[in-house]
Amino acid sequence: MKLNSEKPNFAQPTSQQHRDWLSKSYAIESEQDFQTSMWVKLLELPNPFSFDEALLLCRVSTDEWLAWIPDYGECSLHTRQFINNR
Repeated sequence: MKLNSEKPNFAQPTSQQHRDWLSKSYAIESEQDFQTSMWVKLLELPNPFSFDEALLLCRVSTDEWLAWIPDYGECSLHTRQFINNR
């Protein structure tokens, strides 16, 4: 029996238009209008007994906020862990 060691040619390069669409959709999602003193809805609870909302205290980086969660305290949250509570 002979093994076929050739690499299959099924990987196609992504078109420029498709890459642009992906980067724009991520940019919109990651640049939501979060502000200090805003209440946000948590998508992940730090523990089962904490509230499901957090108060944003200050921005730590472009994707991270220092927040206060009732019955839990201060914590650092990534923007993927909460949504706008409007």
